[in-house]
Amino acid sequence: MSESIRAVERALDVLSCFTNSTTDLSMTQIAEKTGMNKSTVHRLLATLEAKKYVQRDPLTSRYQPGNSLLQVASLTLDRNGLRQIASPHMKNLNDMHRETITLSVLDDLDMVYIDVLESPQSVKLAAKPGQRLPVFCTASGKVVMAYSSDSFIQQVLSQNLPQYTSYTIRDSSVAYHIMDLVRERGFAYSEQEFEDGINAVAAPILDKHKAAIASIAVAGPAYRLPVERMVSIGPSVAEAARNISREIAQSSQIR
Repeated sequence: MSESIRAVERALDVLSCFTNSTTDLSMTQIAEKTGMNKSTVHRLLATLEAKKYVQRDPLTSRYQPGNSLLQVASLTLDRNGLRQIASPHMKNLNDMHRETITLSVLDDLDMVYIDVLESPQSVKLAAKPGQRLPVFCTASGKVVMAYSSDSFIQQVLSQNLPQYTSYTIRDSSVAYHIMDLVRERGFAYSEQEFEDGINAVAAPILDKHKAAIASIAVAGPAYRLPVERMVSIGPSVAEAARNISREIAQSSQIR
């Protein structure tokens, strides 16, 4: 076996140390799990961190899966039919609420639209697949944060968060309270926090371990989606997200 192939094999061994029940590890723990010496593990982690396949918590120096793995995961979601499975549920929400419906996945600290179904109304949200939105101040991002690890939430909230509008929430204590409400209600809403005049309500698409792998949202002009209406339609968005989550799990089992 060539040295380059051996290095790839060792890097994969490092990534395999992370599981749903063990999402962050110290370098010593990784060395113990892989049977490699610490100097080798340190070099591998440095390379993986540079390529964003792992990330190190600056407070604890522990490692966890990085954002580049999310890009690979998004390909898996496509293969497992996320967009195809979500499509009829997006159409149902579009018919029901006559607003733009978006399907998003996390990439680094942004949400990325992977599918958009436009509102049939003349005044609508300008959205298209590939568009990026910050995770901390959008409905789609809030629901993903609420079902993410504490270290990821801390990473997001420790940034120098920009003030996009006068409504943008940057206070960490308020953000944690909102995430508690999201987990209680099953949905989140944003009121002109990222863009003036635009509101949205979203729900998380979860895997079998209750981790968010995507989000589905209803978005539109604030005058058509005031808080009262977002709260009233939130349960229908949450139901759509639950149905998509269930169908993805069933599809994975079939495969």
